[in-house]
Amino acid sequence: MTRQVELSSVIGVIQSKIILYSSVTRILKSAAPNVRQSTRLPTDIRMFEKLIKRAISMKQAQLAWRTFYFAIHGIVFALSGVLAFQLRFEFAIEPRYQLYFIPALLIWISVKLLTFGLGRFDREEWSQVSASDITRITGANIAASGFSTITLLVMFHGFPRSLFVLDFMICLQATIGLRAVARIVRELTVRSIGRGLRKRILIYGAGAGGVMLLRELRANSLSTHEVCGFIDDDPRKQGMLINRVAVLGSGQDLAEQTRRKGVAEVLIAIPSARGPQMAQILEHCHTAGAPCKTMPGLAEFVVSARAASQIRDVAVEDLLGRNPVHLDEETIRHKLEGRTILVTGAGGSIGSELCLQIARFRPQTVVGLDIAESALFNIQQELTRLFPELHFCPEIGSIRNNQRIYEVFRKYKPSTVYHAAAYKHVPLMEEHPFEAVENNVFGTWQIATMAGKFRVDNFVMISSDKAVRPTSIMGATKRTAELIIYAIQNGGTKYMSVRFGNVLGSNGSVIPTFKKQIAVGGPVIVTHPEMRRYFMTIPEATQLVLQASTMGSGGEIFELEMGEQVKIADLAKNLILLSGLRPGEDVKITFTRPRPGEKLYEELSSHDEHTIPTYHEKIKILIGNGIPNQFLTNLQTLKQSCESRNMCNLVMKLKEIVPEYNPGSHLLRNILANDEHSRISVAELAEL
Repeated sequence: MTRQVELSSVIGVIQSKIILYSSVTRILKSAAPNVRQSTRLPTDIRMFEKLIKRAISMKQAQLAWRTFYFAIHGIVFALSGVLAFQLRFEFAIEPRYQLYFIPALLIWISVKLLTFGLGRFDREEWSQVSASDITRITGANIAASGFSTITLLVMFHGFPRSLFVLDFMICLQATIGLRAVARIVRELTVRSIGRGLRKRILIYGAGAGGVMLLRELRANSLSTHEVCGFIDDDPRKQGMLINRVAVLGSGQDLAEQTRRKGVAEVLIAIPSARGPQMAQILEHCHTAGAPCKTMPGLAEFVVSARAASQIRDVAVEDLLGRNPVHLDEETIRHKLEGRTILVTGAGGSIGSELCLQIARFRPQTVVGLDIAESALFNIQQELTRLFPELHFCPEIGSIRNNQRIYEVFRKYKPSTVYHAAAYKHVPLMEEHPFEAVENNVFGTWQIATMAGKFRVDNFVMISSDKAVRPTSIMGATKRTAELIIYAIQNGGTKYMSVRFGNVLGSNGSVIPTFKKQIAVGGPVIVTHPEMRRYFMTIPEATQLVLQASTMGSGGEIFELEMGEQVKIADLAKNLILLSGLRPGEDVKITFTRPRPGEKLYEELSSHDEHTIPTYHEKIKILIGNGIPNQFLTNLQTLKQSCESRNMCNLVMKLKEIVPEYNPGSHLLRNILANDEHSRISVAELAEL
């Protein structure tokens, strides 16, 4: 009924459009009779005519199907009643009961047609019948038989009660049987079409995801896959038949089953798989020589969409096995909706994703500040495409330019600032310590101070795990920035920092670098066999940043849960496997040495810090020792060292501000070789 109403409204709109075009055409003809008119109708009028014809044909097809549906069911209901009478009286109806025969048939047919019509069973697809459909059919039969029973008992005294039971059972089996036959015929037809041309596959995972995928592949007549069996690591499922498809073995048996069955591809259907499990499955597929694809993980699985349509290549994110992030969206919306939000570093990996995540909560304005025009242009285009109603204002400028920052704050007066602008590449900053300090320390100081002057409600700085016991200039500057955010509390603006590890796919990070090296045939360069890092996805990190920003009362350093550290060598190996190549054979992995400023292991908190939980399982608050003595004085001296380009004093002042900072040997050699202001000895440098 709903479809018919929608169809009628569409036809009405189309007809009104044609009338409008016809009226305009007549007016033009009367106003300019000498203008030569085309004998052809305008293109859009012809298009509307085609739409009307198509709509009419659809309506006729629906009417034909409903006529067929009720005719078939009328016959089924009649035959059920006839068979019930024949069975009850053993095919010899007694004369005194023959008077009940015709009235009973008419009542059964009428009531059941009315019940099935009200239940809209004429709109269902028989070939897609499922358990829920059978439940509905059973309910409709019970309702129709119950009403018929009451009616016949009232009308006819002495009507045989066993007839009601017989009629119900026969009718229920017949109505379900019709749909079962339709489904069987469809599945047999689908299997027979292009059987020899289909790609033979195995489904890895015989759980709910695998069964869902199997059903959809069977039901889709356009599917190019032929399922040969399941693979599952659960010993209890070995040898079982699931929807008439055998569980052929575990991952250890994949190579043998691939060879025996002539399998061309493996579809991984385990949405809940964690990183180590996915890595193991990938290893099994590689050993079997079979390419693999996967259903998305729980974090991105769309329940309302078909599972088969979500099959994609295995991505490196799948190997992390991160659990989906659950947000308290109401509290985030309260902070962002209808407000002006400023994001610094908006063209970067974190900054651009922050803009995308913030846009979901309907802010009044998002201001993106970045010095890189191309990156800012790209995020502007993406936001325009995804959120056309969003008011996004790109602003070119450096956080080191105090006048430019003042202009942006005066123009927009943001309520919340997400400060993601920073220099982040560790080895590069070892070569450019002055720029790292000017940007990461004093750029943060300037924009945080400006936020206080304009009474911004919340200021959130993006920090890094490299700020913990830093061995690099980049880490030391991020730790100094954390201390600035802690020290600058003014009782108005709530200043806070959020600390987390590496994010997958960020600009210049290890994943894009490895992919480029694999694309040219290698080698993939890893700095050390035991190098490990924390990883999370960019969307996960930014979502948790938004959640953490709703918790702060000022002065907090929030730590995000990063899971277990990942060996970079394993990451390189898995990326090679994902490319369909063999590590060590097709693409070699070469180990060099740690780069300047790098550590083998990263940490999320130091020995002097401890964490307390929040209401969100993936966010904790770090409690430390507060601000070092003479922090502001040392900060001023650090600024003077930058202005005078005195690298030795710069490093020494950083050491005083961040006592746990341990400068790398590469930087110390640079000081000895290049700092003409330095009078420091090698022994004094060693004490640093």
